[in-house]
Amino acid sequence: MLRGVEEVAVNTLSKLSVYGAALALLSLGAYATGSAVGPLRSPAPAREITSGAEGAGHGDAHSSAVTGTADQPAGPASSRGGYTLAPTASTPTAGTTTELTFHIIGPDGAPVTAFDEEHTKRLHLIVVRRDTTGFQHLHPTMDPDGTWRTSLRLPTGGVHRVFADFTPTGGPATTLGVDLSVAGTYEPVTPAPSRIARIDDYEVRLDGELSPGRSSPVTLTVTRDGAPVTDLQPYLGAYGHLVALRSTDLAYLHVHPDRSPDDGRTAAGPQIRFLAEVPSTGTYRLFLDFQHASVVRTAEFTLPAGPTPEPGALPTAPAAGTPEDDHGHPATGDRAGGEH
Repeated sequence: MLRGVEEVAVNTLSKLSVYGAALALLSLGAYATGSAVGPLRSPAPAREITSGAEGAGHGDAHSSAVTGTADQPAGPASSRGGYTLAPTASTPTAGTTTELTFHIIGPDGAPVTAFDEEHTKRLHLIVVRRDTTGFQHLHPTMDPDGTWRTSLRLPTGGVHRVFADFTPTGGPATTLGVDLSVAGTYEPVTPAPSRIARIDDYEVRLDGELSPGRSSPVTLTVTRDGAPVTDLQPYLGAYGHLVALRSTDLAYLHVHPDRSPDDGRTAAGPQIRFLAEVPSTGTYRLFLDFQHASVVRTAEFTLPAGPTPEPGALPTAPAAGTPEDDHGHPATGDRAGGEH
C-alpha cells in the first residue's frame, strides 16, 4: 500500500517537473521573440496641418489655416480641444425645409456665446452628403443663449455631414463635424475626376496640383459664355471661398485666396489664386463659392493628391493668360510677377 502511494507521488512529481520545464521553455521563447521584435514605440507626435503659410490670416497674402493633426484632421470629430458641436436631435425629411438648431459647448460645459468674426461671419456651417454631393454653405444666426439656428433643405435622403467652422473668443480656430440622418431616397454617387465645372452660363476651370504636406498653388478661372469674368464681387471678404474635403473620411480643409480685394493690386477676376495644403494622398472634393451679378454660385471639382496623378486623372492645362516659366509650366507666386 505504501509503495503504491510512493509510486503515485513520484509520478506526480515527474509530471510537474516536465510541466515546469515546458513553462520555462515557453517563457524563454516569448522573451526571445519580444527581443527580436523590439519594444513597442510611442506614436509620433502629432503635427499641425495648415492651409497656406503658417500664421497667415485672411488679410494676409496667404490663405488662412484650419488646424488639425496628422491622425486627427479637422472635421471628423464632434469634440476637440474642449469644444463640442451639439445639434438638436432630429431626423429631417428630404425635400422639406426644416430648422436646424445646435450649440457649441465650451470647456466649462456651457454653450459658447462669444465668437470672433472670421471671413465676415462668426460661424460657417457646411452641409454635404457623405458621398460629397449636395454641398451647402450656410451662415446661421445665434440667439443670446448660444443657440444657433438656420433653415435647411436637403433634396435627398441619406447621411449628411454637418461642419461648424468657428473661432471662440480667446480660443483656437476650430472645425467640428456631426452626422445628420435624412429620411428619403438615397442613391450613392462617386464623383469622377474633374477640373471644369459648369453652372448656368458660367464655366470655372481649376489649374494646379495638390501635393500632400506642402503648400500648393491652385488657380480658378471664371468665364461666362466663353468671355473672362473681370468684375467678380467680394464674397465673405474675398473674390472666392474654397472648401476641400478628403473623400475617404471628409477631413476638412478651408482655404482662401492668397490675396484680398482691398489690397489695391488684386484683379476682380477672371482668376482667383489659392494656396492649399492637404494632409495626405487621396481624392479631394473642392467647392468654390464665388459671387457675380449679385448671385453666389458654387463650382465643384474632384482632384487626386499625391506624388503623381492617379490613373484617369485629367491633365492640368495652364489657365488663360497665365505666365509660363522657362519650362512651359504655369508660373505662380513670385514667378507670376506678384508678391506673396
